[in-house]
Amino acid sequence: MNRSLESDLVDKLRKGNSDGLKEVYKFYFPVIKSLVLRNNGSEYEAKDVFQDSVILLFEKLQQPGFSLTCSIKTFLYAVSRRLWLKKWNERRVKVYDTQFEAEPESLDDIFKSHEEQQDELKKMNEALDKLGEPCGSLLKDYYMMDLSMNQIAEKYGYTNAENAKNQKYKCLQRLKKFFFNE
Repeated sequence: MNRSLESDLVDKLRKGNSDGLKEVYKFYFPVIKSLVLRNNGSEYEAKDVFQDSVILLFEKLQQPGFSLTCSIKTFLYAVSRRLWLKKWNERRVKVYDTQFEAEPESLDDIFKSHEEQQDELKKMNEALDKLGEPCGSLLKDYYMMDLSMNQIAEKYGYTNAENAKNQKYKCLQRLKKFFFNE
């Protein structure tokens, strides 16, 4: 979904527009349903988890000064995933998910964790901006766009992939300094 449509959808949700709610279900429920079904859940449980996530999103959007710093899909997926893992653990099923150290106790804890992740992402983007060029673009091309070292060498005019790899390493070291020394 493009930013303009996403922005319109956020406005509809803020105003309590039922069409906005229908769009949220149409566009995002299939993703959450897939998440829950892939992890030993039922469609009923997926609806339950999704409903709780949408309620949290709606409540947050009603708060003055709240700004959604990620896409609706990202927000709903992150919250739904945490809720599903918590529900799954309550059923005494072992979950091996290395991304989560501890399960939150409430929706507020879930949102707080999501905000912390967003702060880290913002800090990383600021560090990338401070790197300047070509380092910022090179790291984005490698880590976000999945370009190979050969493609990067060609794009940035390095003589071979090994030189591109060395430059990526130097850029990564500079990024770590910006990110961890602030």
